[in-house]
Amino acid sequence: MNIRIETERLILRPFQEDDVDRLFLLDSNPEVMKYVGQKPLTKKEQSAEVIKMMQKQYAEKGIGRWAVIEKESNLLIGWSGLKLIDYEINGHQNFYEIGYRFLPEFWGKGYATESVIPFVKMGFSEFKAEKFYAYADVNNLASLNVLKKIGFKEKGTFIDDTDGVECIWYEISRE
Repeated sequence: MNIRIETERLILRPFQEDDVDRLFLLDSNPEVMKYVGQKPLTKKEQSAEVIKMMQKQYAEKGIGRWAVIEKESNLLIGWSGLKLIDYEINGHQNFYEIGYRFLPEFWGKGYATESVIPFVKMGFSEFKAEKFYAYADVNNLASLNVLKKIGFKEKGTFIDDTDGVECIWYEISRE
């Protein structure tokens, strides 16, 4: 998969094997993982497996989470993108979900919003999706604000089966 998207400050591209160090830096950070429902990774090999899993999603489903590279520093600062969810979450299955995760030093700079907008456009144009969903821990106010800025509408709360945490469910429609 040799696609990339450029925004004003970012390069969005599929993950590569040599992203392992920066992905481990992200996913081993307890602050980053606080609202994710997973424990921080403890071994770089786990990040290598995550990259393989993402590359498998690209091959099998045509989309997945992409690396977000800050143009100014040329560093991987997080990930963003669409994922086809083929298991059930909150009574929904086989839907596109928007997600994002960034290193703390890049929080509050608008990168999540900037990185998600092209994926929403791509999903509506290339994947012909009528709706996308997203959800976040009710306590993750920054993430909830990103979803609202992009135009997602709150549809209620639910308890996430994976970790028992209350989450807010969002949707955005083609309109």
